[in-house]
Amino acid sequence: MTDLKSIISTFSSEDQQRFVLYLEKKNKRNDTKNIQLFKLLTKDNLTSKDICIKLYKSNKADAYHALRKRLFQSLIDFIANANLEEENSVDMQIIKYILASRTFLLHNNPKVAYKLLDKAELLAQEHYLFPILNEIYHTKIQYAYTNPTVDINTLITKFKINQKNHFLEEELNIVYAKIRQTLHNMTYKGEIVDFQTLLNSTLNEHNISVSESMSFKSLYQLMTIVSISAFVTNDYLKIEPFIINTYQSIKSHKTKNKQPFYHIEVLYLIANTLFRNKKFNSSLEYLNLMHEQMLQHKKKHYNNFKLKYNLLTALNYNYTNQQDKAIALLEGFRVPKHPDIESLLDIYLSLVMFYIQKNEFKNALNIFSKFYHTDNWYMQKAGKEWVIKKNLIEIILHIELKNIDLVESRLLSFKRTYRSYLKNINQERVITYLNLVEYYYKNPEQVTTTMFKNKVENSFVWLDAKQEDIFVMSFYSWLKSKMEHQPLYTTTLNLIAKAQTVN
Repeated sequence: MTDLKSIISTFSSEDQQRFVLYLEKKNKRNDTKNIQLFKLLTKDNLTSKDICIKLYKSNKADAYHALRKRLFQSLIDFIANANLEEENSVDMQIIKYILASRTFLLHNNPKVAYKLLDKAELLAQEHYLFPILNEIYHTKIQYAYTNPTVDINTLITKFKINQKNHFLEEELNIVYAKIRQTLHNMTYKGEIVDFQTLLNSTLNEHNISVSESMSFKSLYQLMTIVSISAFVTNDYLKIEPFIINTYQSIKSHKTKNKQPFYHIEVLYLIANTLFRNKKFNSSLEYLNLMHEQMLQHKKKHYNNFKLKYNLLTALNYNYTNQQDKAIALLEGFRVPKHPDIESLLDIYLSLVMFYIQKNEFKNALNIFSKFYHTDNWYMQKAGKEWVIKKNLIEIILHIELKNIDLVESRLLSFKRTYRSYLKNINQERVITYLNLVEYYYKNPEQVTTTMFKNKVENSFVWLDAKQEDIFVMSFYSWLKSKMEHQPLYTTTLNLIAKAQTVN
């Protein structure tokens, strides 16, 4: 059965009000129950059977099923009509010019036809509409013999340049799809891939050059590919100048208002990169720009991004000594369901981390207890890296709560399940870290000794502090806080502050 709730959950409150008005105008009978059904689906967390009984006072399954089908069709019609109304009129205006010009050409009036085609060409060039430009040049070349003022060689040159731009856009779309598919397989299926080699070979195979003129969508796709590379290699410092400089060209791009979804995505990519590079104030500045865009276009994309926006905002708060503010923000998003389940899971896990850093272990356990699905389920929803973080956090939490039996079983299970995978992706330091955690757990009196500190120092190949992943630093901070006998949150902030001051 169609999941109407998942469709309706993408609606803002304004969208809901407009849809009810749409149904009121559409309904020809007073006893139509589609508005009642819609309101029940938006407000009540009820089963289908409960809703059916509320609507019909009995279990009329056939009538309820038919009503759901009609509401689904109304939702699709409403969404399609709203998008057509909001769609930039430029495309339609150009198409009208082309159609009208062809009519004039068929009636042997090339002078008027080419004036219209010139207008269409100018608009299409301004908005990087390569497929439509192709149609314009095709028509101009086809009927060039009717207009002696036309230089056919110039038209052919323009046509070939546009073909190259269009080809580049299509090639980049293919590269984007391939890279996203590879990342999906790595993240959710645990496939082992030499990502950097694959990225370079894919870009070379399709002759992608970042210096080419690109559409707004293509610029977004290119930034996403680069960001994925940083995610896989944990080297966000390397990509920061590129994505910020690229955004400067996007800011003045003529199609940015036509594609607000991509604009919001780009701002999120930049804000996330700055956060990962520990530039929290700059990250918050871009998050403010992101929020401004989310409020535009009648908040059309607000629900799509609200979890990601608030999660990243809270993370920035947490690492700028505003932990209570971060917790309060995310506590407001402890909802049972949301279409963006990956961000919802990130919010829950971040809250667990915040509460552990605050030494409020019972609150952390209360949230962690909501993770009642299997690791395989979470891997499908949030990826393998998320599952590994969850299991590491669980081990730390049970050590703090002195749940001895659970610590032993979780340590054994983690090593058995993930040791081989972590070795294959060159992340043996996770197992090294866990061995140190286990040593502390079994020998807590040794943690402050010089011997243990030397053992920790010699166990890792340390990265430059600026480059080191902020979440890796957070895990290490827990061990360091035990070694120095200092509060975890203070230790974390001090370690981050030192990394920010490294030249």
